[in-house]
Amino acid sequence: MRSDGGYEVIKKAIEKLGLRHKEHIAAYGEGNERRLTGRHETADINTFLWGVANRGASIRVGRDTEKAGKGYFEDRRPASNMDPYVVTSMIAETTILWKP
Repeated sequence: MRSDGGYEVIKKAIEKLGLRHKEHIAAYGEGNERRLTGRHETADINTFLWGVANRGASIRVGRDTEKAGKGYFEDRRPASNMDPYVVTSMIAETTILWKP
C-alpha cells in the first residue's frame, strides 16, 4: 500500500472490507449503533461507504494518499471500547489473507 502503485492495492482491500462489513461491525465494539448514525461525520451502521477525504465514510482515504498513488486508509468504524487485537486481526485477515 505504501509502495508505488499502492492505491490500487488500497482499493482492493477496501472492496474486501465492504464485502464483510456486517462481520466487522459485530466485532468493532459495543454501542456502535448509537455512534454510527449517519450524522456527525459517520456513516450509517448498515451502510458501507468509502471516499477520499470523506469523514462521513466508513473508510477514509486521505487526499495525500490519492495524490501520491500510495499510502494508507483509515477504518472509521471501530468504537473506542473495541478490542484492538480482534479488530487488527480482522482487518489483516480480510484485506491480506481472505480470498472472496
